[in-house]
Amino acid sequence: MSRRFTHPTLSLAMLVIFLVSSSACGADVAITMDDFRFVDSPLMTGKEQDEKILRCLEDNKIQAALFVIGSVLEQPLARERLALWDRDGYIIGNHTYNHEAYEQTSFEAFSRSILQTQSVLARYGNFQKLFRFPALQEGETREKRDQMRAFLKAQGYRQGYVTIDASDWYIDGRLVDRLKKDSKADLKGYRDYYLKHIWDRAQYYDGLSNKVLGRSVKHTLLIHHNQLNALFLNDLIVMFRSKGWRVIPAREAFQDPVFQMEPDIVPAGQSILWALAKATGRFDSMLRDPGEDGVYEKPMMDKLGL
Repeated sequence: MSRRFTHPTLSLAMLVIFLVSSSACGADVAITMDDFRFVDSPLMTGKEQDEKILRCLEDNKIQAALFVIGSVLEQPLARERLALWDRDGYIIGNHTYNHEAYEQTSFEAFSRSILQTQSVLARYGNFQKLFRFPALQEGETREKRDQMRAFLKAQGYRQGYVTIDASDWYIDGRLVDRLKKDSKADLKGYRDYYLKHIWDRAQYYDGLSNKVLGRSVKHTLLIHHNQLNALFLNDLIVMFRSKGWRVIPAREAFQDPVFQMEPDIVPAGQSILWALAKATGRFDSMLRDPGEDGVYEKPMMDKLGL
């Protein structure tokens, strides 16, 4: 059964204290990566991208979570590479079989997709019953939302909610398009834009956390298994640490009580913090819908010539 999230009204003085405390002490963030795929890009093969991402995490001693599309494991290379993530102790989560959006399919078909993916992930020792909805879409009607929540619980799943949503996938797409036209293009502008974008989004969602919950949650940052992160993941980690944020293991982040909450909104989805804010009815002026999308980044990237 779903429940509406409620929270006592916080005084202005309390909010100031929480926000100042968060800003001064930083916050905790875990790296969670969606769409484990092997697509060659202009600069490197899919295997090379995965090697660079995995090496970066290892060098920085960061335990991330990887949400896997089941059909990708039809490729022998993907199975071999995922075995390395498994060997090194990274969380492996379920991200459906074909990355279908729940709002564009039926409950029956979507639940089968989850179980099909589970059957191919079960061979990996670090597979956990964490599920993340593609495009963070959890159901366009209350009936579908609640059917899926009940199904996931019956199957022993927890939701792998995102707290910090972002549009790295859009930046990556523009970077790849540029490199297709000019394989020697200067990448610094894309790097700088990416880091600025993620930092902006991190501050925004941490602010929501403090306003809605009265505290800074242990954040889960959504980024993707792509060329952008093969190139700049280390810069991203360095940035968070330089800002006073602690990059924590995904296992630690997912223990935060926020991941047990079920916001009562329809359509359901987006960042769990966005959804909790929406459910209160008090923060609509702070919420764009959808929370993140390439349309917000396009004008700025166009202006910068990226």
